[in-house]
Amino acid sequence: MSKIILTGDRPTGKLHIGHYVGSLKRRVELQNSGEFDKIYIMIADAQALTDNADNPEKVRDNIIEVALDYMSAGLDPSKSTLLIQSTIPELTELTFYYANLVTTARLERNPTIKSELQMRGFGSSIPVGFYTYPISQAADITAFKATTVPTGEDQMPMVEQTQEIVQRFNFIYGETLVMPHILLPTNSACLRLPGTDGKAKMSKSLGNCIYLSDEPDDIKKKVMSMFTDPDHLKIEDPGKIEGNTVFTYLDAFCTDEHFGRYLPDYNNLDELKDHYKRGGLGDVKVKKFLNNVIQEELEPIRNRRHELEKDIPYIYDVLKKGSEAAREVAAQTLSEVKASMKINYFDDPELIKAGQAKYNN
Repeated sequence: MSKIILTGDRPTGKLHIGHYVGSLKRRVELQNSGEFDKIYIMIADAQALTDNADNPEKVRDNIIEVALDYMSAGLDPSKSTLLIQSTIPELTELTFYYANLVTTARLERNPTIKSELQMRGFGSSIPVGFYTYPISQAADITAFKATTVPTGEDQMPMVEQTQEIVQRFNFIYGETLVMPHILLPTNSACLRLPGTDGKAKMSKSLGNCIYLSDEPDDIKKKVMSMFTDPDHLKIEDPGKIEGNTVFTYLDAFCTDEHFGRYLPDYNNLDELKDHYKRGGLGDVKVKKFLNNVIQEELEPIRNRRHELEKDIPYIYDVLKKGSEAAREVAAQTLSEVKASMKINYFDDPELIKAGQAKYNN
């Protein structure tokens, strides 16, 4: 069986370093590993419209922002298929069929849906599209016969919902859909990178993001204002590592080599942490080190983005060709699904022949 990846993002804004360490950097590594036969990277604009239906321009404008972030971070159109969700109507039809295999009670139990609904404050005015987007996500994954779905820990319930739909469909209609498996980040610090203010979620609305496209001065300003240990008031005070955003970011980004370049007093992060915990190490020094680390990581991404921005028609051409190629695959899956469900009325000569025989008798 082919090894196939499906993953993507909602185009609701530029991508930030939470996206980068949580999924995007890993996608580039997987793309370049040579272990997978196909990699589909989806810009999930239809899914973004489930809670932005009254603001389609926001979604429209961010298609190009996300595509630029993808390619500047290293996603290569010659190795990965970049596509736009809404250009593939087969996904909508698959969603409709899968909706009959999921109860409303099951959707209500989905932890990701629960937390997203609470965060957006819909109350009783939940858009049906948003409520059922785990089913839409199942259509996305199965349409391309994905065997692997790289995702963060917070999105695991969504993939588990897909697994349930695949299992139920195959039980009722016969083995048709491919069972996907979850691939989590290997760096535990990347499972959920907090915002610069220490809050659990990094988001544009909270103003606590460092974007991949941020200029050096913006990055430095955000790092130097980052949340640390509120009880670490003096340099000589012992400091806490747990819940300290600066050290969480260092866990996600820094390597031993960074110390040789920017902080040669220490050999590795463990030594830095030990010094901070026993006291005698100020937050400013640690933040300056983190700033150097992040600047080094983001500079080549930002530079590639500036080059890509010079030819926006090329970016749209990449998305168009990727979407066309992806649609061919989705159409084949839909054909197989309809055949298994016995609703391929005009493509089943045996059905027509049997019908004629019935009335000949």
